[in-house]
Amino acid sequence: MNDDYRYIDPDGAYTNPETGILHNLGNITDHDALVFAETAASTRRANELRMNPIAIANSDALFTIHHMLFQDIYSWAGKRRTVEISKGGKQFFPLLHFGNALRYIDDLIIEYKSIPKADKCALAQKLAEILDSVNYLHPFRDGNGRTQREFIRLLALEKGLTLNLNPPDNADVHDRYMETTINSDVAGLAKLIYECFDV
Repeated sequence: MNDDYRYIDPDGAYTNPETGILHNLGNITDHDALVFAETAASTRRANELRMNPIAIANSDALFTIHHMLFQDIYSWAGKRRTVEISKGGKQFFPLLHFGNALRYIDDLIIEYKSIPKADKCALAQKLAEILDSVNYLHPFRDGNGRTQREFIRLLALEKGLTLNLNPPDNADVHDRYMETTINSDVAGLAKLIYECFDV
């Protein structure tokens, strides 16, 4: 599968049309330097979020989390994308129907909250459904993966569960996460989440 993202952004809303570099608050013009700065800033903010977790009431928390992670790098942190995105020939959710998608995710969150804490299997299944829906929505121009992993981690935390879908010392978890989200493999994602609870 072609892993390249494609964006419809004729007005250069997010990128410099000559360099392809994302517009950023530090006016960084080198791709590698921007990746380094973005990773450092979002990692620091993610650590703050781990120290002071927020409650997930509904899908609005996605935008709160994205803003928290990327506020130091992008002026559009926490704002829904304004461009269409596809990856490997697969288009993510169209902008026109964002409202419907967010309402659907809100319904999934309500269902998740009704599941007893002891039913880890059902919790993993519902988290997988939520994660698959958020991934397909792809609400942001950049930073979707980091945002949705924090979102799911915080939902798990509300049930007293520890969940890390991007452990630094386990490439297998990351590879399985990428494969299941790209292929919208909800069953495989639920299995991965279940295995990662409290690990």
